[in-house]
Amino acid sequence: MSAQTSNPPAGGARATSTRADRTSGRRSLSARREERAAYAFVAPNMVLLALFVLVPLVGAFVISFQRTNGFGAAEWTGLANYQRLLGDGLFWRALLNTVLFTVLVTPISMGLGLLAALLLNSVLPARGFFRSVLITPMAVSGVATALIGVLVFDQNSGVLDALLGLVGISPVQWQSDPTAAFASVVLVTIWWRVGFNMLIYLAGLQGIGPELPEAAMLDGAGWSRRLRSITVPLLGSSTFFLTVLNVIYSFQVFDIVFVLTGGGPRNATSVLVTYAYDTGFVTRDQGYAAAIGMVLLLLAVVFAIAQWRGSRNRDLAG
Repeated sequence: MSAQTSNPPAGGARATSTRADRTSGRRSLSARREERAAYAFVAPNMVLLALFVLVPLVGAFVISFQRTNGFGAAEWTGLANYQRLLGDGLFWRALLNTVLFTVLVTPISMGLGLLAALLLNSVLPARGFFRSVLITPMAVSGVATALIGVLVFDQNSGVLDALLGLVGISPVQWQSDPTAAFASVVLVTIWWRVGFNMLIYLAGLQGIGPELPEAAMLDGAGWSRRLRSITVPLLGSSTFFLTVLNVIYSFQVFDIVFVLTGGGPRNATSVLVTYAYDTGFVTRDQGYAAAIGMVLLLLAVVFAIAQWRGSRNRDLAG
């Protein structure tokens, strides 16, 4: 009697198994439908990405092994363009300028963006107005920003030299002096990038709950200690995102340099992209220009991977 009650009927077990199989089948069918819908939504973006990014990238990679001026048949030269880079003084000057530009612009623009975000996240009068002012450069293109920079830094009719003259300071030769020209490019770029960095940091700050800062305040931690020990570590993901984005942008800077200084004077502001542009479209050495572009791509990819691995290792250690 006890054995009969302890073992369920075989028919009931089969019915339960059948219902479970049907439920699992319906779920898998629903999952497949959702997967197909997801691919359908992603497909147009993937097609555009392949058409306008991957195909030109592969084409540039192939051209970098050729000698071509855009007219007639190309001549396959193998690694000759890359070997030529090693002895090209202008290439190394452009690379040095690119690295120096990146080292200056990235930390300064991110630091000012964080400072602005901290101020605009506090009880500051007219916060909406100041946010709009800082974000305004994002609404215009890099060319328009550079044209504004020309109005400010032009050594003949610029606003800045006129203001310096009013206080008895001699005008600065912004287009003739190599150091001043490089400084003008850096200043205009920082002004352009601060608003974007502020926006990302502000979003990160507003995602931090008030519990930890309030607890630290009750424990006697000052503003600077709370900033170092709580705010900055909790903004790690925002910092990682902005670091990668700012460095890659700095590697690819073109419009501001091209409009503001044209790479001069004496190649003092020439960067890799402007040098590749001059090589490919002025001297028509497109194979060599493609090789410069491949080096630039390699630098950006290596940095992004290194930054990602460093960030992941810090997260695992924490």
